[in-house]
Amino acid sequence: MKLPDPFYAAGEHIGIDLGGARVVFTTRRGGCSRGPYESLNLGLFTDDDPLNVNANRERLAGALGVGFAYGRQVHGAHVAVAEPVSETSGVLDADGQASAVAGVAPFVLTADCLAIALAGKRTVAVLHAGWRGLAAGVVSEGVATLRRLGEAGQLLAAIGPGAGSCCYEVGEEVHKALAAAGPDVRRGGNADLKLVARHQLQAAGVQRVHDLGICTICCEPSLFFSHRRERGLTGRQAGIAWLI
Repeated sequence: MKLPDPFYAAGEHIGIDLGGARVVFTTRRGGCSRGPYESLNLGLFTDDDPLNVNANRERLAGALGVGFAYGRQVHGAHVAVAEPVSETSGVLDADGQASAVAGVAPFVLTADCLAIALAGKRTVAVLHAGWRGLAAGVVSEGVATLRRLGEAGQLLAAIGPGAGSCCYEVGEEVHKALAAAGPDVRRGGNADLKLVARHQLQAAGVQRVHDLGICTICCEPSLFFSHRRERGLTGRQAGIAWLI
């Protein structure tokens, strides 16, 4: 798989360095799950065996050398200041995690929605951004959270794999919700979530935006999970970032 600069292969996964942070977008490869969740399913709220999911998370955390910080994603705009947790009990509803602490890695799950990483010199965040989250303002809230954590310098962003305008057919409700990003985000009956994200990132003051440019719906099925392609019976990959 040829990756656009400055993305690079990180073992079975995809990496990019942003400011003072390292970002990894996981693939579905390298885990122990089976069937429709094969193999590195990281989503506990699927019908996969939780023992397999937890083993996959532990394997990945060990390989990266960080502690993950999770939230229960609800397609909203709340971005939490991250703390590492090991159980889903007590996890707050949040569609983004931010950190200014080395070794604590914000972590979001996707399977067609976008994982968007933000980083400056001293802070990092990862956002879960489907159309509802984009419409609700998760991007601007992610930027604002890093500013509240003391990030005064420039911010960089990376948009991970997700539904592309080539495949993401939506109804009028979605087109209306995304219309503020301009007419170019509508491609016939399809919507361009990545262009919406880019517009919102730039409007929030992010200086540079890198887009991986991979559509999870029409890519090689062994590479990424896709909720739409698999009609809901699928696993979840992750966007992860941490300070280096």
